[in-house]
Amino acid sequence: MKYLKYILIVIALLAVAALFIKSQYSINPPKAITSTKYTAGLPLDKLQLPDGFQIEVYAEGVTNARSMSLSPSGTLYVGTRSKGNVYALQDTNKDGKIDKQYTLLTKGNMPNGVAFKDGDLYVAEVNRILKFEDIESKLDNPGKPIIVNDSYPNESHHGWKYIAFGPDDKLYVPVGAPCNICDEENEIFNTITRINTDGTGREIVHDGIRNTVGFTWHPETKDLWFTDNGRDWLGDEKPECELNTAKQDGNHYGYPYCHQGDILDPEFGEGKNCDDYMKPFAKMGPHTAPLGCEFYTKSNFPEAYKGQIFVCRHGSWNRKKKIGYDVMMVDVDNNNEPKVFIAGWLDEAADDVWGRPVDIELMSDGSMLISDDFADVIYRVYYEKG
Repeated sequence: MKYLKYILIVIALLAVAALFIKSQYSINPPKAITSTKYTAGLPLDKLQLPDGFQIEVYAEGVTNARSMSLSPSGTLYVGTRSKGNVYALQDTNKDGKIDKQYTLLTKGNMPNGVAFKDGDLYVAEVNRILKFEDIESKLDNPGKPIIVNDSYPNESHHGWKYIAFGPDDKLYVPVGAPCNICDEENEIFNTITRINTDGTGREIVHDGIRNTVGFTWHPETKDLWFTDNGRDWLGDEKPECELNTAKQDGNHYGYPYCHQGDILDPEFGEGKNCDDYMKPFAKMGPHTAPLGCEFYTKSNFPEAYKGQIFVCRHGSWNRKKKIGYDVMMVDVDNNNEPKVFIAGWLDEAADDVWGRPVDIELMSDGSMLISDDFADVIYRVYYEKG
């Protein structure tokens, strides 16, 4: 019994030390984690790709990997939604696999969007845009980011954001509808906005967009292209989600009055006409949740794929039979009917899913990166001549 007092003191000291370590890690994120394991145990053989294309795991253990941004040096920045982290990934030995993962931000408010420009990393939370200046010089210890703009709404429903810099060097920031279907009085909702790099000059570029979590610009015309997720609870087969395009500013894409270009909303469509709003370039299927999109502008893929737009369909969440969970390609020159590029994350017979593609980035060697927030990996797709 005489040693019991000392044992209890040691246990108390260990508990205090554990709390101290935990608090330190919440303030200062851990430094780079080195890994040499790449297989991830995923059934990649179930994925169907066109002849000659290969897919492999480029990075694993990237919890809740969502939007991506690739810097000129090859560092891949990855945002998350539910996890609240922002990562930086590097292939330090240039073997085509990520071997270092840095955590730049923890406990963020749905820091889904990431965009790299002029050495700085911009991160989109629900209500604000953050910036890590000169980020690649301090990946081990990024410090606190600068708040660029904190005037966006706090509503979390469709509050996570995809961000990207346009040809005008401005940062484009969407604001989704704060509901499934509503006619919100605040004009900032259901829009794509843009701001200057210092956060000033916010303006609404387009309206009537329920929730876009992916957009890009045509490599030649510089027209804006973006995905939009259709409303829920009109049945399993309608409305279809959309791929849209804009040749000029100031367009209205129908929400909440008209869906998929030709269906008036039963609650908010009375007295409206779908012809008064922009039509989708392509219908992407009912409840398929198209997210990231990217034009293929590199040289690894065959000629037929160049200049076409690829779209990640994240997949349905409330449909009786699941749909989506694939990557589609839309021929923007000859045919706006989406075609499957990669499928197999959904086992249709079992109605079971093991992966959900989110976003696309192109590497300098022409290969394509695809993030997956369900399998917590990033894939690399490339063409191998026969």
